[in-house]
Amino acid sequence: MSSQISTNLVPSQHGNTSKESRHLSKFKPSFWGDIFLSSPSQMEMGAGTQQEYEELKQEVRRMLVANTDKSSQKLPIIDAVQRLGVAYHFEKEIEEALEIIYHDHCNHIEIDGDDLYTTAVRFRLLREHGFNVDCETFNKFKDENGNFKESLIGDVKGMLELYVAAHFQLHGENILEEALSFTTVHLKLAESTVDYPLSTQIANALKRPLRKSLPRLIARSYISIYEGYGTQDENLMKFAKLDFKILQHLHKKEINKINRWDTNCIDQLPDYMKLWYSETLNVYKDMEDLMSKEGKSYRVQVAIEAMKRQSQVYYVEAKWLHENYIPTMEEYMPIALVSCGYWTLTMSSFVGMEDSITKETFNWAFNDPKIVRASSTICRLMSDIVGHKVERERGHVSSAVECYMKQYGVSMQEAYDELYKQINNAWKDINEEFLKPTAAPTSALNRILNLARVIDLLYTGEDAYTQVGESAKTSITALLIDSIPV
Repeated sequence: MSSQISTNLVPSQHGNTSKESRHLSKFKPSFWGDIFLSSPSQMEMGAGTQQEYEELKQEVRRMLVANTDKSSQKLPIIDAVQRLGVAYHFEKEIEEALEIIYHDHCNHIEIDGDDLYTTAVRFRLLREHGFNVDCETFNKFKDENGNFKESLIGDVKGMLELYVAAHFQLHGENILEEALSFTTVHLKLAESTVDYPLSTQIANALKRPLRKSLPRLIARSYISIYEGYGTQDENLMKFAKLDFKILQHLHKKEINKINRWDTNCIDQLPDYMKLWYSETLNVYKDMEDLMSKEGKSYRVQVAIEAMKRQSQVYYVEAKWLHENYIPTMEEYMPIALVSCGYWTLTMSSFVGMEDSITKETFNWAFNDPKIVRASSTICRLMSDIVGHKVERERGHVSSAVECYMKQYGVSMQEAYDELYKQINNAWKDINEEFLKPTAAPTSALNRILNLARVIDLLYTGEDAYTQVGESAKTSITALLIDSIPV
């Protein structure tokens, strides 16, 4: 089937306007230059290194399946494997270990005497993997007045894990809201009083909680932290370093290829659309060529339909702009959740995934389920909050901030506060969608979760996407430029 996108999405009276006055952005020159166009350095992985890599992998696997006196003794190794970014090698082993831990938890085996650290790590890992554990397990750390015990303040590692666990909360879990407030206050005080690497762990968590952090960035930072503790498993440490180096090299090669895509002009379109349109077609053509060989061309067709819908809502936004119309939130959000691009990106990101992503998965995602809507909400509202002032200066459609201010007659700060509440609720929606039984494969859910994490990275406190802010520079450099010693 053809991957051609209809040129009739935008009405013809607006289609041939190469001389039309256009609102331009004054973007700064590229911070990166042509660094990603240069060929990535070759990573030599000889037979000896390959053998060592496989041996280390098997050693880590043995650690995960080894018998222990208590199932909770597996928690630290599972946590480390995940934070170091190598859990994708051991999904079966981790799932089986957590099944046993969950069974023991439900049957109250070795639970009552657990400390805060163990309780919080177990709760977080089980929630993360879809086990519906009860947050009331943290009630045992409260005093007779219903407050978290003051004695917990001295357990900095335990407080840190409670803080991390609290970000896996669902709607109505007030005890986790209380835990978040309690731990945030005391971790800020403790950060300057504890030694490295715990101080760095606290700083990283307060800046961006684990639930909102991209796994590859967690791995890059945790390799140094794990090594800093000095008493950790050397085999796991070396395997994580080798694995990171291999993936970094692969990612560099992919970016190099992406930067070398050719462009073919589409003559009948306005000049300002030619580059975008032709590049879009090339992307989907490349996808279709690959997927048709595997009998999965239907995947590309769904992605194309998503792009069509996104193009259509761009026209609605353009109409609002030219009419100087500020829509209500009820009008704005259905359009803005598509125009932000995350619904389309979700479809496109599924195209090359494994066989567990079926036609049913695509149909589920295409119909805008709660987790996709939540991820798009986080994207749209965080982008609007940090970018609306600059966008208004250059002539842009009204954002959620202006829409909310006008509709409810509130100040800008009051609008911010309400939109942040909606963002927080969207994260709770995402957490709910991971509970078993899930509506889609976990690999699909993780794709959607990671899109939300990208936005949290790029739009917390600044628009680091439009102008390549510090968070973007630091993260991209750490992942794709700086090498890691092995």
